[in-house]
Amino acid sequence: MVKSTKKGIYLVDNVLAEKSDISPEIAKRGTMAYSILTAHNTSGNDEKLKIKFDAIASHDITYVGIIQTARASGIREFPLPYVLTNCHNSLCAVGGTINEDDHAFGLSAAKKYGGIYVPAHQAVIHSYMRECFAGCGKMILGSDSHTRYGAIGCMAVGEGGPELVKQLLSKTYDISYPEIICVYLTGAPKDGVGPQDVALALIKEVFASGFVKNKVLEFVGEGISNLPMEFRNGIDVMTTETTCLSSIWETDERTKEYLALHGRADDYKKLMPKNVAYYDGLIEIDLSTIEPMIALPFHPSNAYTIKEFLYNAEDILIETERTAHTQLGVPEGRLNLRSKLKKDGFYVDQGVIAGCAGGTYDNLAAASDILENASTGNGHFSLSVYPASQPVMLELLRSGRAAKLITAGATIRSAFCGPCFGAGDVPSNGSLSIRHSTRNFPNREGSKPGDNQIAAVALMDSRSIAATAANGGKLTAATELDITYSKPNYKFDGTVYKNRVYNGYGRPMPEAELVFGPNIADWPEFTPAADNMLIKTVTVITDPVTTTDELIPSGDTSSYRSNPEKLSSFALSRKDPSYVPGAKEVRAMEKRRLAGEHIYELDAVYDILSKITDADPKDIMLGSLICAVKPGDGSAREQAASCQRVLGGLANIANEYATKRYRSNLINWGILPFTVKGDFPVKVGDYIFVGGVREALEKGETSLNVKVIPKDGAPLRDATLYLENLSPDDRQILLDGCLINYYKR
Repeated sequence: MVKSTKKGIYLVDNVLAEKSDISPEIAKRGTMAYSILTAHNTSGNDEKLKIKFDAIASHDITYVGIIQTARASGIREFPLPYVLTNCHNSLCAVGGTINEDDHAFGLSAAKKYGGIYVPAHQAVIHSYMRECFAGCGKMILGSDSHTRYGAIGCMAVGEGGPELVKQLLSKTYDISYPEIICVYLTGAPKDGVGPQDVALALIKEVFASGFVKNKVLEFVGEGISNLPMEFRNGIDVMTTETTCLSSIWETDERTKEYLALHGRADDYKKLMPKNVAYYDGLIEIDLSTIEPMIALPFHPSNAYTIKEFLYNAEDILIETERTAHTQLGVPEGRLNLRSKLKKDGFYVDQGVIAGCAGGTYDNLAAASDILENASTGNGHFSLSVYPASQPVMLELLRSGRAAKLITAGATIRSAFCGPCFGAGDVPSNGSLSIRHSTRNFPNREGSKPGDNQIAAVALMDSRSIAATAANGGKLTAATELDITYSKPNYKFDGTVYKNRVYNGYGRPMPEAELVFGPNIADWPEFTPAADNMLIKTVTVITDPVTTTDELIPSGDTSSYRSNPEKLSSFALSRKDPSYVPGAKEVRAMEKRRLAGEHIYELDAVYDILSKITDADPKDIMLGSLICAVKPGDGSAREQAASCQRVLGGLANIANEYATKRYRSNLINWGILPFTVKGDFPVKVGDYIFVGGVREALEKGETSLNVKVIPKDGAPLRDATLYLENLSPDDRQILLDGCLINYYKR
């Protein structure tokens, strides 16, 4: 189905070749990615890029913090198109005004600084950007990890909010030139196979090995011509789950038609590699061999063909239940997925087709074809459908497809990203929900294992979800049904956007007042890095990967994204409930130090330090740290780092960081992104003394010798921590204590 080759490869006249007369150094300039990246680079150095984007976008979980950070840094107006969508905090808070207050703030900011405001329920962020902004050869930066518009010929990157702040302040996105991986498509998918099936097969092949981590996927090959545009978009948006940096596809007549359909014919241009192009690796996908897939909890890479899963269901489910027990701390037997195995098949409890991955017109049209004259049944199983935008909803209504879905028993909701992060359609305890959405991480369906409530999500394509719905919840691959699929004839009508979206780009109103609700709070002040730091280990996570959802849970916490102190109380709450009180204890000691008080409870530690340093305890900065094997997989939300900083966090120690965006978030919030070779040098409760921090950062040193002070009274230990691959700006941000201080200075 999917094959990867971890060595360099040439593409010569669109044919794969192992050799060429042109050197790799020259031939790498033949890729589409090279042309786009260098066209947006302002450094004059192709190896050290300083990118300025054509537009940026964020949603209502992130834009308040971004604007508050930019405001604290001196923003006067938005210098490029900035789209503020409202697709995450769309549900109102019972008994409060929190979410709508955020929306009122967003609209007032769009007016004051000259932004574009898309009201709640109008569109999910990526649907709107595809429909209205992504164009061939452009680059877009978003504060959502699934910012991917490569299928439209637009290189898009999902990063934490501070990187958007840099663009708002006319600064740059700084990266080393990435490796480019060729994704070579051949064949055509069979009826019943959809984009999620292709995406899950791709993720399964490359995620665990980290083959494409922080690299760019470049899609080429004759198979592209066999894919409708929304099929391409559906694959493309899921490339985030491979941990790649970005993506780009060849463009063709279908791309041209798509842009013309959306009133943007001028945004089309032909993109393809030059006659000779060199890539750093290869992924081959024969679309004709892809089968309907299912990704079992708790990651999109935990994928199987539906046929394979049903054949080995008992063994696979045992392993999934074991993961829930060992990694999530769920008592054995609490998540009993094997109970869903019946004599005649495997039964799920809920189906959801939603968001930027599932809620496209093509996906919902295919589901309506399957469910026409069918029934989802009147038992426990339910099916919910979330069109990705109001124009999609409008066409579903006009074409009669909405009627077919509703008649079959599905419910249709507004444009909302909730099912992707655990808000809306939360299933009952013990349930398994199958979803055409982006992620199936723990708690992505909204359950709270800490409160003895656990459910789970499996990812599938809308076609097989509809087939399962037609069988009353019995897991069914769409290829098993004899369906005649009608070709969707989508007609985009942007009138709803003209009537509801506020477009103030280029027309800021400085006199306009920002509208603050009671839950919208400014960032606290952060002190610059001291030369000497005493950092307490508050949590150690030994799981192979730690997701941003575990660092700061999604779902019910969303209402507090605009209040740094309140949100920080949720940090690691589902992974290590002792983290927040432990970090707050250290933060309280640091506040006392800054007030000139002596920290008597640290006298024993200070006594040990007096033997190795002349530093006065009053000058030794106190903070906390998190140790994790590979933290940061998943979302781009910067709160995974900012919450640590609000709680007094000064460092992370990791074997490696799962994504660039999480490491960048740490740096932008003034948290030292240490790495260590081998086992962690500390346990919970141990302190590390890091001397000469400022000098090391100023001199560009890549390793620091630190002293470990064990909590159990064991002898002092030496350890080496690494601070590698920091740019001069990164080092200065860490010296200043955070990005806000950096810009203030």
